Amino acid sequence: MSVPIIGYAEIQNRSTIMEFILLGLISSPELQTLLFGVFTLIYVTALLGNALLIFTIWTCRRLHTPMYFLLINLSLVNVFSISVTTPKLLQTLWTHQRTISFYGCITQVYLFIWALGTELLLLSFMAFDRYAAICHPLRYTVIMKKEVCVGIATGVWVAGMVNSAVHAGLMLQLSFCNSNVINHFFCDVPPLLSLSCSDTNLNETMAFVADVIFGICSCGLTLTSYAFILSTIFKIHSTEGKKKAFSTCSSHLCIVSFYFSAVIYTYIRPTSVYSLDRDKLVSLLYSVATPVVNPVIYSLRNKEVKEALKALGGRGRLLDRPHN
Repeated sequence: MSVPIIGYAEIQNRSTIMEFILLGLISSPELQTLLFGVFTLIYVTALLGNALLIFTIWTCRRLHTPMYFLLINLSLVNVFSISVTTPKLLQTLWTHQRTISFYGCITQVYLFIWALGTELLLLSFMAFDRYAAICHPLRYTVIMKKEVCVGIATGVWVAGMVNSAVHAGLMLQLSFCNSNVINHFFCDVPPLLSLSCSDTNLNETMAFVADVIFGICSCGLTLTSYAFILSTIFKIHSTEGKKKAFSTCSSHLCIVSFYFSAVIYTYIRPTSVYSLDRDKLVSLLYSVATPVVNPVIYSLRNKEVKEALKALGGRGRLLDRPHN
C-alpha cells in the first residue's frame, strides 16, 4: 500500500508540514484488528494494575515508607508513559487513520521524553533507596526522611520535564524534507531526526548529553547501588538473612534490567546504526510492556504488597456482607 507524501513549502528555513504519517507496526488490516484487541487489553490492564497498586499503598499504613512512596511515583509515570503512545496506536489500528498533526507529533515527543527521563531517574533513586535500607539500616530513616523523598520525587519530574522541553524546542526549529512518513507507531526523536533536512548536530549533541545524564549516569548509580547491596548481602552469614535482604530488592532489579536494557539499546547508540524497523519493536518493551509488567512484578514478588492486597480484598468482602 502506497503512502501519500504531503507537499510542503519552506518559510524562513522552517517547514510548514502540517501532518506526519505514522507507519505503525504492521500494514495488514486483519492483523491490525487483532492487535487492536491485544493493545486494548494491555492498556486497560496497565491502567487498572497501576491504579490498584497506588490505591493499595495509599490505603495501607504499613506501606507508608520511602520505598512505596517512590513506587507510587513509578506507577504514576507508568500510567503517564503508556497514555502518551497507546491511545494513538489504538486509533491507528482501529480507524487505519495514520496521520498526526505536526504539533501533535511534537507534543507526543515532549510528553514521551518527559516520561522516559523521569522513569530512568526514578528507577536509579529507587536503587539508592534499597542501598540505604540494606547497607545502612540504622540510618535509613535519616537518609530517606520525608523531605528527602519529596525532594527526589519533585526533582526527577522537573528534570524530566526540562529535558523534554529542550528536545521538543530544538525539534521545532528543524525543517523536514523529502518525506513526512515516520517509520514508527509514535513520534520519537530518532525517526524524526532521520527525516529532517536541517542541520541536526545541535539536536544530536543535546541527545548525547541527555543520554549521559539520564541513561549512563542513572544506570551507573543503579549498578553502583546494587554492587554495594550484593556486597552487603554476601557478608550476611545466615541463608535466611540473605534471602530476606535480597527479596527486598529483587522486584526492582527485575524492572531495572528489563527497562534499562531496552532504553539503552534504543537511544545510547550512534544514529548511523539505527534500524527503525527493529527499534520500534524494541520500544514496545519500555513504552507499552513495562507499565504492565511493573505492577505485576511488584505485586507478585513483594510479600508486603500481597498481604496488603489480601487485607484490602478481605475488607471489601466484609463491606459487601449483608448485615442482620
